[in-house]
Amino acid sequence: MADAIDPELRRTRFGALVAHLGEPDGVLIVDETGILKKGVKSPGVARQYSGLAGRTENSQIGVFFAYRSPRGTAFINRFLYLPKEWTDDQMRRREAGIPQ
Repeated sequence: MADAIDPELRRTRFGALVAHLGEPDGVLIVDETGILKKGVKSPGVARQYSGLAGRTENSQIGVFFAYRSPRGTAFINRFLYLPKEWTDDQMRRREAGIPQ
């Protein structure tokens, strides 16, 4: 999963997050969420297990990162999970606008 945010910008944002919300008992929250889809053209759509549906469905899987402390919560980043049938199909990725 590639991160499109410039590394320097990412460091600056993380520094601001720590300065405003950082606490010793803060936690990183990682959550994957299935987004149900009907078609097959949306990036990452495949028949895969979706916790939202509780079964295998046509879906995308998003992975989300947030930070939580007693001082507040901040969204950090998100990624789209690409199943094997997408990573192995260069033409399909190109048509959907997904870089190498």
